[in-house]
Amino acid sequence: MEYIILGLLLLQSRTIYQLRKRINEGLNLMYSCSTGSIQAAIKKLLKSGYIRVDEIVENGKQKKLYSITEAGKTQFNAWVNSAIDNNAGKNPELAKVYFMGFSEKDNRIKLIQNHIHELQNALSTLENICEDGEDILADSQENDILFYQLQTAKYGRDLIRFNIDWYNKLLENIREN
Repeated sequence: MEYIILGLLLLQSRTIYQLRKRINEGLNLMYSCSTGSIQAAIKKLLKSGYIRVDEIVENGKQKKLYSITEAGKTQFNAWVNSAIDNNAGKNPELAKVYFMGFSEKDNRIKLIQNHIHELQNALSTLENICEDGEDILADSQENDILFYQLQTAKYGRDLIRFNIDWYNKLLENIREN
């Protein structure tokens, strides 16, 4: 979570509310977040000196605006330029499928149907993000940051498509047995 926050603050200073909103709008495939997890990461980053906080008044309300420091930029750059973790693609939810034989058949079908429905909703959102990103990228000149952000959205879209197909095949096999 800390590196996600550093990356977002590298783009622009933000409040906790703005950080959570941005993570939920496009990064939730990589990280799920709550206000509590963001606050814990913020505390850790402040303690490390990787970010700073400024008190501002906006529309008559006192807000805390977080910004990345030079030390934070150095730390973020070290992380972003390090090797990609091969173990990061693990899916703990597959353990439910592994042990699904302990569940009643009707319940298995219902759980998988609900999961497919949720995946389809997520796919719709990511397809819109990819389409919008392609349009924005086509209209911009050399935007490396947007290009790679779009690639992660495409990865998410393609991964969800794979999962929908896989779960549909599983559902078909359950119904046949």
